[in-house]
Amino acid sequence: MTPTAVSVGRLVVCPTPIGNLEDVTLRVLAALAEADVVACEDTRHTRVLLDRHGISARLVSLHEHNERARAGELLERVRAGEVVALVSDAGTPLISDPGYVLVHECIAAQLPLEVLPGPSAILAALVASGLPSESWRFVGFLPRAGTELRELLSAAGETLVAFESPRRLAGTLAELAAMDGGRAVAVCRELTKVHEEVRRGTAAKLAEHYRAQGVRGEVVLVIGAAQAQAVHARELGEAVATVDELVGAGAKPRVAAGVVARLTGLRANELYRQLTSRGNDEL
Repeated sequence: MTPTAVSVGRLVVCPTPIGNLEDVTLRVLAALAEADVVACEDTRHTRVLLDRHGISARLVSLHEHNERARAGELLERVRAGEVVALVSDAGTPLISDPGYVLVHECIAAQLPLEVLPGPSAILAALVASGLPSESWRFVGFLPRAGTELRELLSAAGETLVAFESPRRLAGTLAELAAMDGGRAVAVCRELTKVHEEVRRGTAAKLAEHYRAQGVRGEVVLVIGAAQAQAVHARELGEAVATVDELVGAGAKPRVAAGVVARLTGLRANELYRQLTSRGNDEL
């Protein structure tokens, strides 16, 4: 017997298409058809999907502004034996979309939870980018603040996947190009939709392209890892600053370097040499 055939109350997390409505899975369609109520980010948006596949269901809204209030109501339905399906407008709920509060409270209440696999703009973009996928990190929407953005981009020792506003895309690429013009980037736009586009290149080339040409639609940005030496230099600088603070507080330099080395995985001798090269008079 499949999970969707079990007639007990539960919350079912249902990923929905990120563009093409044919990308919904058979299990998700079955869960939506069986559900007593479907909690949606936007009921109008979800109704289009259900109508396309001939499903009639009761819809209620669950978005960032009402999730805490609505979660209690939906959990009571599960307790009463109903099946509650959770969807967002596109992709998997909770991934830069509403749903965390409801899922968290469902788990805390020890109520049945079922999570179905399905479409993901993040994975589609990562694969389409052609960039290394053995080590990668999804960071949601990129920070707006320049300093925070630069710190994130410079520290990335793995492939980064992020959502980006089309209005900020050109500026983000220009920032990245100023840091490392040769860094590999892929701009994935309108995935699975009619005007899907994946443009790959260096940060400098893509910054030049999008500076001259505006962009519309939903964008997933995939950014190659920062150079290993740049990441090491940043980590080393932070570790040496920590050693310096410990010395300033009265610790012996070599002892401080040893402690920080054990915490960071860096070499104590390297930390000590960096510290002494600063000309600290107390060493």
